[in-house]
Amino acid sequence: MTYSDRKHRRSPKTTPLLPQKDANFGHSEAGFDGASFSGAVFNLSSTIVGAGIMALPATLKQLGAIPGLIVIILAAMLTEKSIEMLLRFTRASKSASSYSGLAGDAFGGFGRTLLQACIVINNLGMLVVYMIIIGDVLSGTSSDGVHYSGVMEEWFGQHWWTVRSNILLLTTLLVFVPLVSFKRVDSLRYTSAMSVALAVVFVVITAGIVIVKFINGSIAMPRLLPKLVDQASFWKLFTTVPVLVTAYICHHNIHPIENELRDGSQMKSIVRTSIALCTTVYVATSFFGFLLFGDHTLDDVLANFDGELGIPYSSLLNDVVRVSYVIHLMLVFPIVFFSLRLNMDGLFFPYAIPIAYDNRRFFSVTAALICFIFLGANCVPSIWDAFQFTGATATVSVGFIFPAAIVLRDTHGIATKRDRLVSWVMILLAVSSSTVAICSDIYSIFNIGIEA
Repeated sequence: MTYSDRKHRRSPKTTPLLPQKDANFGHSEAGFDGASFSGAVFNLSSTIVGAGIMALPATLKQLGAIPGLIVIILAAMLTEKSIEMLLRFTRASKSASSYSGLAGDAFGGFGRTLLQACIVINNLGMLVVYMIIIGDVLSGTSSDGVHYSGVMEEWFGQHWWTVRSNILLLTTLLVFVPLVSFKRVDSLRYTSAMSVALAVVFVVITAGIVIVKFINGSIAMPRLLPKLVDQASFWKLFTTVPVLVTAYICHHNIHPIENELRDGSQMKSIVRTSIALCTTVYVATSFFGFLLFGDHTLDDVLANFDGELGIPYSSLLNDVVRVSYVIHLMLVFPIVFFSLRLNMDGLFFPYAIPIAYDNRRFFSVTAALICFIFLGANCVPSIWDAFQFTGATATVSVGFIFPAAIVLRDTHGIATKRDRLVSWVMILLAVSSSTVAICSDIYSIFNIGIEA
């Protein structure tokens, strides 16, 4: 066990921060002999494919089709490399069983706490956004005094159970609470598989619409390169970076998934398979979404599916796309919540036994987080701007800056020259692009305020 883990987990009952299948006192659920390869792939893929998928077509609108698709693939390659380095350095430490434990091994208690705080900020932001999207799609939303009906209102009219707060309350009690009550991430493998399948359904429907419109001759040639009209439009290209990083963020669930594997040596193949699967979905979603809506593609392409698509059964297809995506988010919610709870517990109870072995703490932390997310989704009408800021700060830190910093710290002397070069590239790209993205977002907010 590393010094950092010993410092933060002093109880003699357990050594790792996360429960493992081979711990001396057994696993938190009897009869569990380890997670399978397919279950781990689905859980990791579900972690990756969240709300970020709907913002990817807009990246092609900003960057153009060719640079946009290239950047999506490059982001996948950098993500895979950063995870590979995390896994390698975890094994070198011999006993660090969590991402935060690895950060503590490299930078001490401060590094461990800072990483946990970044993960908490990132995951809380994502989950509040998930719940806001679910409320917008099912119950509707209002903007500038205009109310946009949700699916439930369109189908059944206005009732007490179609009110936004009530829909979110029912969703929380009937869907989220049961799913977040599992103590093993492997218990979510079936819901994760379904969430990935629903993401594929979205791609298939979008591709089908494009093919039909192409046959009808109503699809325009997509813009292949970025549209640069002034200096502001150039700097705006960098605002796509937080979206790309958010789309691939999964580092916070790498160790929980690996620790439950039947064969831990499979983790590298699991990561490659998951990223390959998700990249395929992302490329297809981005290409067909941008091809379908062109320069009218909105920041959230889901919002484009609320009008006439120019083909038969447009209304039905719009509803299928929106409902399937909402169900997808409901099933992604618990997999993101898993690492949120783990790291929140690490922040507030650094010296306690793992949360999976303390029922009172497990359910108390779970209830507190669920209540906070529910209140956040109901009290904040839209946090897309805040989501962009967390993507450019906490998310970038979790996905690129911390892995690169751990490699450059090289506590165990295993970093190669290539590792160091890639790490410096990651840090430079992350810091520079995030700084530009934040400045661009601030400029846009103040510019809108002045115009208003």
